[in-house]
Amino acid sequence: MSGPAAAGPVAPGLVSAERGVGEIALVDALPEAVVVVFAAVTHLADPWFLFGLLAVGYWFGGGRVAGSPRRAGATAIAAVTCAYAATALGKAWFAVPRPPGAVGPADVPAWLPGLLSAWYEGQVLSDGFGFPSGHATGAAAAYLALALVYDRAWTPGRRYLAAGAVAVAVAASRVVIEVHYLVDVLAGLAVGVGVVLGALWLAGDPRLGRSGEASDGATDALDPTLPFLSAAVVSAGALAVAVAGGHTGEVVEAGIGIATGAGGAIGWRFVDGDEPAVPIRIALPALVVTGGLWVGAYVASESLAVTLAATTAAVVAVVALPALPSRVESLGAS
Repeated sequence: MSGPAAAGPVAPGLVSAERGVGEIALVDALPEAVVVVFAAVTHLADPWFLFGLLAVGYWFGGGRVAGSPRRAGATAIAAVTCAYAATALGKAWFAVPRPPGAVGPADVPAWLPGLLSAWYEGQVLSDGFGFPSGHATGAAAAYLALALVYDRAWTPGRRYLAAGAVAVAVAASRVVIEVHYLVDVLAGLAVGVGVVLGALWLAGDPRLGRSGEASDGATDALDPTLPFLSAAVVSAGALAVAVAGGHTGEVVEAGIGIATGAGGAIGWRFVDGDEPAVPIRIALPALVVTGGLWVGAYVASESLAVTLAATTAAVVAVVALPALPSRVESLGAS
């Protein structure tokens, strides 16, 4: 959900509306089946998918993937929240349109069945601003963060290779379905990587030198509070820029960023960081409740106050959930 793509840039000359380098002509020559496949690949960085994936890792991760899986998972969520905050600020600041093909009409392959035709049209049409790519930023941030914080899974080489492959595939998909130019996704990948490294530094990752400790047991030192708060601050900046530019969609996105960052910081206050995995009997109803709040936040986007309240409540619940079983037990024993 984004603001009108036709608005002029806040920072003229830094990023041009006509910033293609011939990539659109190349992707126009691709077989329809290839474009359909890439339209599916782009789901790997949809915000709902990434935050669902991060929540699963946070709730259920064990000692086989990280020394302190709760700290690792919460820090990954905070890092990606920072990445989306940076994207919101960039889009509101530069305010340049997407490629013309993103506004339609969609060229839907005739051989797709009706249900898939509607899905495909929804994938290849997108409003709002185009620089940097939110999907490319989110993919780079999420998959690199997972590779860094879950440092006991696979080998480092395999983790980084998998993270890079998925991020590049998602970035390519955004160009192939013609909702972004090449420069948009390259900028998104760079922003995603840079923001994750910065977020882990703020979280006290010893591998990045802030604490000066050895890299062994790196996740034991992580504290996602500062990254969450930083995301809220950057989102507040994005909100100010969006309001000044009259970009309604970006106002909503920035508001959601503020709520996510603040909600994450609040939720972490309830967690010690060494809790066991969340039991399925608690996780399933929590997933329904938090998912409903997320959906409600977007449905109620016309009311910014309702959106902020729903988003904050959802994120607080997601982050605080690992502490719930012990608190329920303590209440039962008292």
